[in-house]
Amino acid sequence: MSKRKSPPIMENPHVKELLSVIEKYHTDAMKDLLDVIGYVGEVEKQLDNAVQELAAMRKELVDMRGQPAPVQKTMRDATILMQDRVITLRENLATLKAAIVEGCKNLLSAFREKGTQALHNTARFFKLRPALETLRDNLNESVKSDERMIAKIEAVSTEYHKAGQHIKNMGRALTGREAVADAKATGKVAKTFAAPFHAERSCLLSAKKSVENAIGRLARLEKAAERKPSIKQTIKEFNYQIANAPKSAPNRAAQNAER
Repeated sequence: MSKRKSPPIMENPHVKELLSVIEKYHTDAMKDLLDVIGYVGEVEKQLDNAVQELAAMRKELVDMRGQPAPVQKTMRDATILMQDRVITLRENLATLKAAIVEGCKNLLSAFREKGTQALHNTARFFKLRPALETLRDNLNESVKSDERMIAKIEAVSTEYHKAGQHIKNMGRALTGREAVADAKATGKVAKTFAAPFHAERSCLLSAKKSVENAIGRLARLEKAAERKPSIKQTIKEFNYQIANAPKSAPNRAAQNAER
């Protein structure tokens, strides 16, 4: 967790420059690309929230010194696992962001050279599917891991609660009193220490949904790249190239006609 966090994807200068191009030439394909980048921005925020939940869990470890040893051990192991998962997810995200920035650079370069024609096949500039699918799979496994740890904490807490209740009733029996069920709610410890896992699970589920949405938009972008541009779009591109063509000297035929 000591690695320096990179700036948000939406603040990258190459991304910002491409967004200005998208705003000016807002084709359907460019809208899909904008959505992909936007969903990745959402994942950044959701993983930041997961980091905050990890900090909350560390605080819980400090505050639980009076709790049963099995619960403390479970929480320590869980914190280490959560930290490792968050590090992996942030590395996945960094790889994805780097691929987006590289795609923006390449698309902007092609746009400067070929004009709006380069905006047709934007998918070929963005090799994002492997990074998105890796991030999605790791998020899915992290959610499952949280669910396993929540179940483990609840099991340890329940076992300790039952053992304590049994000892208490043994004392009542020795003094001639009738054994009674504990009126306290079972799992109070579990609810307290499982809370960060529930919160992290919520963050990761949201991040997973954003990644899946990004994959869906990318699929549309890839499909759009297979279609040929319309005549209207071709004319628009031709006009763009004429408007942005460098000024040249009058051609020789025109000069001869004036003589």
